[in-house]
Amino acid sequence: MVYKTEATLQISGKILVNGEWLTLEKHKDVINPAVTSEVVGFIGMASEEDVDRAITVAADAYPTWSQTALDERIERVHQVWERVKDRVNEYTTLFVRENGKTLLEGKLDIQRCVQILKEMPENLKNWYEPKDLSGPAQQVEVRRRPRGVTAIITPWNSPMILTFKRVIPAILTGNTVVFKPATDCPLTIMVFMKELADCLPPGVLNVVTGSGGLIGDRIAKDERVRTIAFVGGTSTGKVLMEKSSSTLKKLNMELGGNDPAIILADADLNKETILKLRNGVLKGAGQVCSAIKRIYVHESRYEELLDKLSEEFNKTIVGNGIQPDVKMGPLNNESQFRFVRDLIDRAEKEGAKVHYFGRKLNEATWDDGYFMLPAIITNVNQESEIMRTEQFGPVIPVMPFKDVEQVIDYANDSEYGLRASIWTTDIEAAKRLADRIEAGAIFFNNHTIFKDLRLDFPGIKESGLSSVTEFGGFEHFTDSYGFAD
Repeated sequence: MVYKTEATLQISGKILVNGEWLTLEKHKDVINPAVTSEVVGFIGMASEEDVDRAITVAADAYPTWSQTALDERIERVHQVWERVKDRVNEYTTLFVRENGKTLLEGKLDIQRCVQILKEMPENLKNWYEPKDLSGPAQQVEVRRRPRGVTAIITPWNSPMILTFKRVIPAILTGNTVVFKPATDCPLTIMVFMKELADCLPPGVLNVVTGSGGLIGDRIAKDERVRTIAFVGGTSTGKVLMEKSSSTLKKLNMELGGNDPAIILADADLNKETILKLRNGVLKGAGQVCSAIKRIYVHESRYEELLDKLSEEFNKTIVGNGIQPDVKMGPLNNESQFRFVRDLIDRAEKEGAKVHYFGRKLNEATWDDGYFMLPAIITNVNQESEIMRTEQFGPVIPVMPFKDVEQVIDYANDSEYGLRASIWTTDIEAAKRLADRIEAGAIFFNNHTIFKDLRLDFPGIKESGLSSVTEFGGFEHFTDSYGFAD
C-alpha cells in the first residue's frame, strides 16, 4: 500500500538542484514504522555526479546570494513563514506516518520549525550589525561575512527541528546550501525545503538524497564546501572529520550521547518529578540524542524510585502515533528496532533484570510495526553494556550509588558528554555538582531542551564539536573579521 499526498508527489524520489526537482532512476521506499506494509513515499538515490552538480550550482549561486541585501534575505524567509504557518496539521500527519512520533510530539516539532522561520530573521538583524571595539589608539570594528557553500546532514529521529536550526541560519547569513536528509525519514522536511526553495533564487538551496557514505564522502572531500553541519552518530562524525581534514572545513557536529540523570538522597520524588523523568526517557520512544540514557539514584531512594517510575511507565499506551490516545509510537526503522532488541537480550544474558511496562493499543496489529513496550533494567553495574551504550530506544537502566564522589565518577565515566541532569531540593548543591559533571548542558530537576531557540549549547568529548552561541547557530556559518584604520 502506498500513501500518497500532493505534497509528497512533488518531492518523492527527487532531488533539488538549481531550482529544479529532478526524478532519479534509483529510489528507496520510505515506510510507515507503525504499519510497515505502507509506503509513505520514495527517496531518490543520488549518484556522485548528482552531488557534484549540486555543489557546483551552490558555488555558482554564492557570489550573488552572499551580496544580497540582508533585508531581502530576511524577507524571503518571512515569505516561507507566511506559506507554512497555517499548515501545521497537514505537515504533522505526514511526519507521523514516516517518523513514528505521536501526533503531539510531531506537532510540537513542526510548530518549532514555524517558530524558527519567524524568530530567526528577527534575531539576525541585531546580531549581524558590526561591533565597535575601538580604543584610544585605533578604530576597530568586528564585522561578519558568510563562509560559502555549506553542507548540512541531519538524522531521522528529529529531522524537522534539527534541519531548521541549521538550514535557516545558514541561508539567512548569506551561504548557499547542499542539504542531505536521512533516508529513513526525508519526506516532511523535503516538503518544507520545497516551500523554502520556492522563495529563494535557484542554487541557493539544493537537496541531495541517498547513500550517506557516498554523499558524505563527496561533500567532505570537495574543497568548494567550506562548512559542514552534521547531526548523527559519533562514528560517522569521526569519518567526516577525517575525510574533510585536507581542506580544513569548519565543522559543527551534534553527535551521540549517554546522558546521566543523578537523583540525590534529598530529591523530591513527587508526581511532577516522576513525570519529568518519564518524559526524559521515553520522548520519541527514547530516540533522542539528549534523552536520559542511564539513571543513578542514591541507594536510600532506589526502591522508591523504581516503584514510582514503574507506575508512571505503566501508563504508557504504545501504538500507531496517528491515534490520539497513543503516548509512545514505534521505533523508526528496522535497524534501530533490532539494535535495541539485541541490546536488551544481551543484558538479560549478562544477568540484568528487564521489567516491561505499559500496554499495547492494539494487540492484533502489534507485529505490523516496530513497536516496543518501555522497559526498566535493574541488576546492572557501571561496566554493563546497557549502561555504557547509547540505547536510542524506550529502555532505561537504573543503578544505585552510595555517595556524591562515586556518582560523579559514574557520570563522567563515558566517552560522551551531551546532557546531564541533577535531581535535588538543594539548588546550590546541584550547581556544585554540575561544575564537576562533564556535559555540554546540565538541567536541575528536569531533563529537557532549551526552549529559547537562540540557545545552543554543544556537547563535549565525543558528543559534539562547535562553539557556544546565543543566536541559534549564526556563528557556525559566518566568519568574523577585524576592520581597522
